[in-house]
Amino acid sequence: MIDLHGQVALVTGASRGIGRATALRLAAAGADVVVHCLTSRRAAREVAAAVQALGRRSAVVRADVGEARDLAAMVGFVRERFGRLDVVVSNVASGGFRPLLETTRRQRVAAMDVNVWALVELAREARGLLSRGPGRARLIALSSHGARRPLAGYGLVGATKAALESVVRQLALELGPAGVNVNAVLAGLVETDSTRALPDAESLFRAAREGNLAGRELRAADVADAVLFLASPLADQVQGQVLVVDGGTGLR
Repeated sequence: MIDLHGQVALVTGASRGIGRATALRLAAAGADVVVHCLTSRRAAREVAAAVQALGRRSAVVRADVGEARDLAAMVGFVRERFGRLDVVVSNVASGGFRPLLETTRRQRVAAMDVNVWALVELAREARGLLSRGPGRARLIALSSHGARRPLAGYGLVGATKAALESVVRQLALELGPAGVNVNAVLAGLVETDSTRALPDAESLFRAAREGNLAGRELRAADVADAVLFLASPLADQVQGQVLVVDGGTGLR
């Protein structure tokens, strides 16, 4: 059994979907959890209450992860409230669903800021806390199949996820010697508020269910389990990798 008692985790975009499932999974394993949100404060408070119901400490922090000042303030809040930080899960993604040729420069810059550079800023702001030990700390990002194959309306997000995976490898090289493991989880299609907005979403969900070799749909809890593994000592020797969790749909 994975035991994260005494550790503090920060999960961005934790008010719903995969972020919510991850926050609760880490709490169930014993971690105190800082629940990040931008606009969904009520939902974030509900997640924090659920964490506390599991016997763990929790707090809600609001920040725009596309803004370096907000990220610095968020890490400062964790430092002041909890005094340590052991696990960071970078889950927030932005960009919308539209043809890549219809995106504006402003949209492209914003997507890179939120989906890619936020991870770098988080790593820079949090590295002092993450490297305090005694065990290895974890920085975990969420990627998707769009990083590796074209999907209708997903070009902007997919391109940034590809860049994110490259950043994960680079950060692993730079932070590994300081006691920080940096990895990513590439999640297959999970039905969430966000993915329901995908073009032809129902057909995509149906194809994902039919192509899943586990015989059922992929759930947010499945992705959260993978994050928990990477957050645990079981993954001490996993560094700079992208763990695919999709029920085998990517094989077809």
